Amino acid sequence: MFSIFISVLATTWIFILFKLFPKYGVNTFQAIVINYLTACVCGISLYGNTLTKTAFEHTSWIPFVFLCGILFISLFYLMGLSSQRNGMSITSVAVKMSMAISMGLMIFIYKEEITWMKVAGIIFSILGVIIMSYERSPESFRETSDDNRNPSLVTRHSLYSRNLLLIAIFLGCGLLDVVLNYVQSFHLQYLSTSLFSAFGLGMAGIFGGIMLLIKILRKKETFEKKSIIAGILLGIPNYFSIYYLIQSYSSTSWSDSTVLAVLNVATVITSTLAGLILFKEKLNLPKSVGLVLSLLAIACFYFAK
Repeated sequence: MFSIFISVLATTWIFILFKLFPKYGVNTFQAIVINYLTACVCGISLYGNTLTKTAFEHTSWIPFVFLCGILFISLFYLMGLSSQRNGMSITSVAVKMSMAISMGLMIFIYKEEITWMKVAGIIFSILGVIIMSYERSPESFRETSDDNRNPSLVTRHSLYSRNLLLIAIFLGCGLLDVVLNYVQSFHLQYLSTSLFSAFGLGMAGIFGGIMLLIKILRKKETFEKKSIIAGILLGIPNYFSIYYLIQSYSSTSWSDSTVLAVLNVATVITSTLAGLILFKEKLNLPKSVGLVLSLLAIACFYFAK
């Protein structure tokens, strides 16, 4: 239970930091780049002693390091934008409900047994994300993001972009879960999952660093020192949210799916409470219904056999 508790706190802390970045003028992308380099250092420091020459004699895992690196930095950046534009509670639900996509793909790829509970969970989760991202009309609410713009009525374009953010996160996180599961099942016989994650995080940092360097050389952006501090504060919990999730699989008597379901519902609840208490986020009717459906989805996954 301790591992699950720490993983939930670390994940919630990530959403809180994303929400605070605009308030303190932190460049989100720069912080994300530093975050991944920090997370990579954490992983190598913890698991570097498990690396052997055999891992480099069986290199089928290397292409997936590049793929995961691209997914890591793309999704983390989208999560940051969504936390600022849509709020913590909705973003956390979109991230956690992505397991419906991963479960659906795994059932198809591995020809797993289909149960009514799994089907119900997938349906509830998809409906939950759709409803939580729905708004009646652009005129029905005002802009709530904490950027430097003056409050104004949300344009139709802004509304669509918010919804597309949630959908992209929902689909992308599900795809990442499937890729990680596939690599762990078939390509990590000679490399630990934790060290593979560190390499993937490091690759994300490299990709982001190249993009950032290009922007700086083109004088479209200047590097800000505060991004280093923000990135470190983000990178440490980012890695340990993964580290303690992996630890929880072996430190409890529960099945892996039960651990994941418990962690997801706990993260959704804590992120929602943090948004309500710390940032005065409001739960309107669509968001409330979507949250309930999402919790029902996790309950279905929990009891699925």
